[in-house]
Amino acid sequence: MPVLLRIDSSAGGAASRTRALTEVLSEAWLGRGKGFAVVSRDLHENPPPHLGDTAQHWPERLRGGAVLDAGTVALQEAVIAELLAADAVVIGAPMYNYAVPSTLKAWLDLIHVPGVTAPFDVPTQPLAGRPAVIVSARGGTDEDGAFEHVFGPLRLVLGAGLGMDVRTIATRRTLAETIPDLGEGLAADELARAIDEARGLWETLLGGDPTCGERTRVGSEEIEQRLT
Repeated sequence: MPVLLRIDSSAGGAASRTRALTEVLSEAWLGRGKGFAVVSRDLHENPPPHLGDTAQHWPERLRGGAVLDAGTVALQEAVIAELLAADAVVIGAPMYNYAVPSTLKAWLDLIHVPGVTAPFDVPTQPLAGRPAVIVSARGGTDEDGAFEHVFGPLRLVLGAGLGMDVRTIATRRTLAETIPDLGEGLAADELARAIDEARGLWETLLGGDPTCGERTRVGSEEIEQRLT
């Protein structure tokens, strides 16, 4: 069964542009066939704990004897297993004060583990080649190029680190109703363009790929072995 992992981090609720886009991407994924499924993780509703110990960056064999809280270890294993079980990932990453939401950063700290999901003492990249689509939104225009404060770090972690095929979709002028100079018509056009792009993305990325849903996955036992 081909699985899409949907990650949302917006605090905007029903008004969120990134949630609207992750929903479009999820619907387009489900529309690819009867066996396609979506697993959702809402980082705003259920925020993961922020990094509490630098040893958490590493598998047990590289922690120098540091002992982590059992609950933290269990959560990290579960989140990594959830990610590895997905054929593709969609992440809603709105721009808050020129950065990603802290809940999303906390999730990244859980899933990026050198020697487990990224190369370090072993050349492992179990997610290499799998699609990761990042959708973002910001209140103003992007004349200052600030979207890279969102997309740049995610490309580094998911692309360079985990080896995923990272694509980005963005919409701007979300504050047009509050700041008329931004142009409500332009804002609506931007969102419509982003929705159209999202609807057609899976055909571009996957096409008729017969291996979707049949990729080799790392089981929970192997994840546990890598983390220890």
